[in-house]
Amino acid sequence: MIIAGCEVGFWLFLLMGLLTRYVARRPRLGAALLICVPLTDLALLTATVVDLRRGATAGFAHGLAAAYLGFSVAFGHGMIRWADERFAHRFAGGPSPSRPPRHGRARARHEWKEFGKAVIAWAISCALLLGAIALVGDTGRTAALHDWLSRLTVVLGIWALWPITYTIWPAKPKKASR
Repeated sequence: MIIAGCEVGFWLFLLMGLLTRYVARRPRLGAALLICVPLTDLALLTATVVDLRRGATAGFAHGLAAAYLGFSVAFGHGMIRWADERFAHRFAGGPSPSRPPRHGRARARHEWKEFGKAVIAWAISCALLLGAIALVGDTGRTAALHDWLSRLTVVLGIWALWPITYTIWPAKPKKASR
């Protein structure tokens, strides 16, 4: 339940921060709300640790919390920047949002950068999972966390196929039809 609340909180603080910044034209208050976005991650980490310290058997939700935190840390800043560009364009007359390259080596480089973020997310998530396993110190109570280590590794392996594909077979521009 707390994981779902933190996920909702993440998106609410992001949306409210951007609406306050650009629609209400209150940039300082908007910035304060945007600072709350990573604080939801801290609340999630705290709740998970407290639950495990109180003797709970680690379940799917505890592993999901670690995965969510890892991906939020690795991709969160980019997601906020992506949303900020679009809000600035739509509500404050900002420039058109940037788009990733569509073709060739530039697209392959972009995909490798995104994969690099995925590796960082995987590493953070696995470190949190291993830390929770060590914190609990009971393999019977942490089986679900071990399962998450495997899940995340499989996801990372599948993700690696995307930049490899763009490196071997780079996308080419579509020919203009006459």
